[in-house]
Amino acid sequence: MKTHYFTLGQSHIYRFNGQTLDHDCVIKITAENPRDVMVEHFGLKWAFEYDECPEMKYFPRGVYNLTTNEWE
Repeated sequence: MKTHYFTLGQSHIYRFNGQTLDHDCVIKITAENPRDVMVEHFGLKWAFEYDECPEMKYFPRGVYNLTTNEWE
């Protein structure tokens, strides 16, 4: 299993399991192929994929763990 982190662009706003996900948070996914999971849920409208958590000072809302459906 791999853990990757994804960010959204300024105009990308999604509702997922009652949560608002936008450019102010990081989405964390742990899976065999995290990118496939991201595309399955959000299509191709997101910004970047990282193999390590990005610098959080740019993401004041924190990390949303899509695998466990909770904020970290």
